[in-house]
Amino acid sequence: MLPPAAADLFHQIRLTGNEAVHEAHGTHRQALAALKMARELGVWFHRSFGPDSTFSPGPFVPPMAPEDASQPLAEEIARLRDAAAQALSAAEQAQARASEQAQALLSAEERAGREAEDRAVWEQLAQHADSELQRVSKELSALQAAAQQQAPKQIDAMLERASLAARQIDLDEASTRALIDQQLREVGWEVDSATLRFSTGARPAKGRHLAIAEWPTSTGPADYALFAGMMLVGVIEAKRRNRNVMEVLPQAERYARSIELHGAELPGGSPWGGHHVPFAFSTNGRPYLKQLETLSGIWRRDLRRPTNPAGVLDGWPTPEGLLERLQVDIDTAHAALAEQDFDFGFTLRDYQKRAIQAVERELAADRRTLLVAMANEYAT
Repeated sequence: MLPPAAADLFHQIRLTGNEAVHEAHGTHRQALAALKMARELGVWFHRSFGPDSTFSPGPFVPPMAPEDASQPLAEEIARLRDAAAQALSAAEQAQARASEQAQALLSAEERAGREAEDRAVWEQLAQHADSELQRVSKELSALQAAAQQQAPKQIDAMLERASLAARQIDLDEASTRALIDQQLREVGWEVDSATLRFSTGARPAKGRHLAIAEWPTSTGPADYALFAGMMLVGVIEAKRRNRNVMEVLPQAERYARSIELHGAELPGGSPWGGHHVPFAFSTNGRPYLKQLETLSGIWRRDLRRPTNPAGVLDGWPTPEGLLERLQVDIDTAHAALAEQDFDFGFTLRDYQKRAIQAVERELAADRRTLLVAMANEYAT
């Protein structure tokens, strides 16, 4: 019942919560991102299993900015509040302004008293949640038993509705970056697009694999620059979750041409046809789905050969994986393959030779359909 797009949001909220609870680590920005993800999950659940699959919740209204909010966070909350205000009616805007003014007029003593009352309410809710959890667990068990008895057509219809609702999950760019950060972090990159940025002084360092955000190029900042030690090995263009991933890959390729070094080193062999960086990637944070190929996954292109096609990945490469790929001299390998004859110590039949030649052509074109090519040649 849980499509990958929804599962990703649950996963991110769980990780953020675990860090806060067990490591006493977290920021207001992370809390705001988790709040937006939780809201999108609530909307997804309502559209999937509620009475109205076309449910529209209206704009996201963020909480008041905390007193110690950083400037970027304060700006993001102000932007979100402006966007929400534009979608509200005049009466709703007036009510929201009145509520803000009332909050601002509270004295420090009154505010402290109000916060104490709020804490007491939350403590009561937490106690109530324990008993509710037991009740919900029993209900879930009953639902699972009922689901096993449902007709396959009913279950398929429910799955389709949940899948369609997942496609409508729409996170803004800041929350999408939080998801991409986690995906990169899980395969070995050091990353935090809110703090590990070029503008805050982040630079490549020996012995570290860094994904530095907003790295400068002469055509605009690249969303991420990937560094294996001091070596610049890739650039990433990240878009919000409802954008076509394949269409924005050329933007990452453009950054690979116009990248500024600022002390970084380039791999041996650079540039390749004007590209200084060997690998370009684009993503919107969504997990790969074959039926939504251009709208999901991680699109990438190896820029070292002009004939290399763009392709889609279902996960990020590790730093070690990119370094290993850099060591492969594809042109030399193809040249050696072209010179090899059919002398394997036994006689090949014509269709076997055609199948081998078809495989070699597919390899030269960097395609993956080797078995299909062999089968086609065998059939003819």
